[in-house]
Amino acid sequence: MDKPVIGVSMSRDESSPPASPRDWIRRTYVTAVIGAGGLPLLLYNELSALELLEYCDGLLLTGGGDFDPEAFGAEDKGTDYSGVSVARDNTELQLIKAAEQLQMPIFGICRGIQALTVAGGGTLIQDIPQTRPDTPLAHSQAQPRQETTHSVEVDPGSKVADLLGLTEVLVNSFHHQAIDRIPSGYVVTARAEDGIIEAIEDPSAAFKLGVQWHPEDLVGHHSEAQNLFRGFVKAAQQYRERGQNYGRASH
Repeated sequence: MDKPVIGVSMSRDESSPPASPRDWIRRTYVTAVIGAGGLPLLLYNELSALELLEYCDGLLLTGGGDFDPEAFGAEDKGTDYSGVSVARDNTELQLIKAAEQLQMPIFGICRGIQALTVAGGGTLIQDIPQTRPDTPLAHSQAQPRQETTHSVEVDPGSKVADLLGLTEVLVNSFHHQAIDRIPSGYVVTARAEDGIIEAIEDPSAAFKLGVQWHPEDLVGHHSEAQNLFRGFVKAAQQYRERGQNYGRASH
């Protein structure tokens, strides 16, 4: 198998019958990974999914429901508990920890950037409209997912800017939570016009970053969105090759 394997986290629907909660994923994530040359491996929301990282060359953290504020030591300040899944929270935080130990490329999208934040000891704004009622931006847009609705300023010296080929990018937006306290080891590399953090990255890692928007829905419409996935999959391919060079079992 020549393609790098990308472990892809999944949403958890707790509203299904209690005996059988449903793990699911938007197909656009899968399509974006395949289009960039990777092979997706779906990671279900149980801790045994960590064993699948042995077969992965990169970890993609997808969007989804809110984090339980207890995960970052906070009380409820606007969390939407209808989307909370403690099983998903625990699984993703452990996946991040394991991937970091392996120095595996990690790419977080929307909730994924929030997962990186929580895993790194940061905190979240639990509800943007409640916390920042004067913001002029609709961070949870009504327009279709493939449409962009606001701009983001990107640090010219950042990995994100290098991948995008831009220092200002139009993005889509489907979140009511955002980064509050920045996680340890990361730097902010993009912000919205109202100051909301839109991208972070770990400058000490080959590829460990997150974006607050949804590039998987923009692939096919905006080349810069596709570039994010191409850069991620390229980093996963390099990780794979380094692993083989050092005696890592081939997949």
